[in-house]
Amino acid sequence: MSWQDEIDGIAERRRLGQAMGGEEAITKQHERGRLTIRERIEALVDSGTWEEEGPMAGYGETDDAGRLTAFTPANYVLGLGQVDGRPCVLGGEDFTQRGGSPSPAGLRKSVYAETLAVKYRLPLVRFLEGGGGSVTGSGGKNAPRPMGDPVYATPRFRSFAEAMATAPVASAALGAVAGFPAARLVASHFSVMTEKTSQILIGGPALVKRALGDDLTKDELGGARVHARSGVVDNVARDEADALDQIRRFLSYLPTNVWELAPVTASEDPVDRAESRLRSIIPRDRRKVYDARKLVRWVVDTDSFFEMTRNFGRSQVTGLARIGGQPVGIWANDPRFYAGSMTANAAQKIRRFVDLCDTFHLPIIAFVDEPGFMIGLESERAGTIRHGAAAIFAVQQSQVPMASIIVRKAYGVAAAAHFGPDGHVLAWPSAEAGALPIEGGVAVAFRRELEAAEDPDALRAELEERLAARRSPYARAENFGVHDVIDPAQTRPTLARWLHWNQTLLREQVGPRRYSIRP
Repeated sequence: MSWQDEIDGIAERRRLGQAMGGEEAITKQHERGRLTIRERIEALVDSGTWEEEGPMAGYGETDDAGRLTAFTPANYVLGLGQVDGRPCVLGGEDFTQRGGSPSPAGLRKSVYAETLAVKYRLPLVRFLEGGGGSVTGSGGKNAPRPMGDPVYATPRFRSFAEAMATAPVASAALGAVAGFPAARLVASHFSVMTEKTSQILIGGPALVKRALGDDLTKDELGGARVHARSGVVDNVARDEADALDQIRRFLSYLPTNVWELAPVTASEDPVDRAESRLRSIIPRDRRKVYDARKLVRWVVDTDSFFEMTRNFGRSQVTGLARIGGQPVGIWANDPRFYAGSMTANAAQKIRRFVDLCDTFHLPIIAFVDEPGFMIGLESERAGTIRHGAAAIFAVQQSQVPMASIIVRKAYGVAAAAHFGPDGHVLAWPSAEAGALPIEGGVAVAFRRELEAAEDPDALRAELEERLAARRSPYARAENFGVHDVIDPAQTRPTLARWLHWNQTLLREQVGPRRYSIRP
């Protein structure tokens, strides 16, 4: 006797599982301007590489003879596939069923996503669209009671933490993401949301109105305009295609896991390229600003700079790039915002960025123009000094090689965040450093003289000019306070040689990171 009937049942269940919520639900998803979870996965993975985990997970109904009469698939799709030739774990909610709120089988599959990534030591990509749990439980309104997890179950956030300590995790908010999925989103090394079709919410409008009396839309509560500035997401994408491209690009800079080094790619941009425009990018007038991103682009490989978290902590620029094909972390002050000073938000941004680079062994290159911590009442209310100290700890606890180029200013306690332990320190001829910026230092140290002067402004200008003349980078070089003062045009070749020297050290640093408590 053959098992053909049962074998046919495999194919039938798999076919029904591919149907998700049905044609009508899929049409509605497209009308909202959003892809289905299976379309998202197909758009990201290399053709022919997708292998689904639990393709028959769901709920089947049979007649008295045991024949399948109906099948409701799990509303979470999970599996493995290759992204640009690299194996990855991918998963996400199926919004065409229950609005993405997990079914019993869907919940089990979603919980398994991080476990699978840790098991195989592979990058994890999440496509998030759903409202998380429900007061009715995963069984819906007709369930006898919300069951929950047994007391001996492994806490879900433990596997989240293990995944982030093991391999790159990237998440995309591609619709309304609330509650537990929102927490999952931020438990990532890189997060992105679509500009017009996604929202990220701790609690939705109905919950907010019931609890607080505020009548707000999803976009007003957690749209892209909110979270581009909140720091909840790193980047905002134009649409789903752009979000997927950003995830693909982010992963390209990182190793498969912490036991490997980031892939070095071929580059047509010569490492010995001298960029003469860097000689004049820093204005001689200390009160004038410059384009920090242009400075970065002129140093790194052409078109390789991938900026992250641009609109949060805007006085600091962070991103990934390559020099001679070697992936690096890039950090620069942006003098167009608070003169580049370290705000509370900027310090949180830097702490997280340094941890990312250290976790995945990416050398850090810092272009330093730091006037110090932001001052004033709002800065004090924001707890800037505590967040700033945590950022300094992140740098000092890091092991990854770090090169710091003082392009203009390095003042105050905040400057300590820009120089790693055993770091390589270079300076441009425009560099100056000290305990306080000259303007603030003159106002404090010469307060009485300025108050007594017939022309305080003239005296102030004279004092500032005199002190500025003393802060030559050559004095620090002569005292071996920096490794070298370099021609700005030679910045790229100098950094390329530094990266070459550090290859042995990088190979010795593979493996997970551990940190002590921070302020």
